[in-house]
Amino acid sequence: MQSLLHPSYIPNILTFAAIVQNDICWEVRDNFQKQTYRNRAYIATDRGKLMLNIPIKHVGKDQGRQYYKNVKLENEYNWQRQHWRTLQTAYRTSPYFEFYEDEIAPLYTKIYTHLQDYNLKTIEIICECLQIDMPSKTSATYEKMASQYNDLRILVDAKRKWNVNQPNYNQVFGERHGFIENVSTLDLLFNEGPNALTYLKNLKIDQINA
Repeated sequence: MQSLLHPSYIPNILTFAAIVQNDICWEVRDNFQKQTYRNRAYIATDRGKLMLNIPIKHVGKDQGRQYYKNVKLENEYNWQRQHWRTLQTAYRTSPYFEFYEDEIAPLYTKIYTHLQDYNLKTIEIICECLQIDMPSKTSATYEKMASQYNDLRILVDAKRKWNVNQPNYNQVFGERHGFIENVSTLDLLFNEGPNALTYLKNLKIDQINA
């Protein structure tokens, strides 16, 4: 059975474990919702857990909800430069930052217009770093109860807490803040390098079932 998943921004570790362990179909026909990983991600920094937020262009209330695929990025504010500088500051001393830097940097230099397209690109680049194929299947229609899928869309909910036993790995500021779970997969990649794929394959996420 295919698993239905939202494309999110530089997805967190649980989401990428789902990508690695399942036959993924991307949910691309839904409405945009606030307070989700559609336009935010978390990383581990010298200040602890830090949110990276992508500004988007909001439509007027009279126009109702936006389709996720139609949401445009607010590029008048140079958020890409800010995000990249934050990533550099957080991870430049990590073991594998320089190894992947050239692959990740274009995400923060090329201008994108739509959030969903950008998120899919961030996933594609991370897949390339992990040396796995990027899932290409997309949903044809929106279904609230998608019974024909293993529905993992709830993973996009940034407010949801998951009781997953995530094994520790070395983080740059781990001695200062302790291990910070389920941040962006970039954290795992920069710290563990080629071992990141094995980590994602072995992470037990069977209890996650929306």
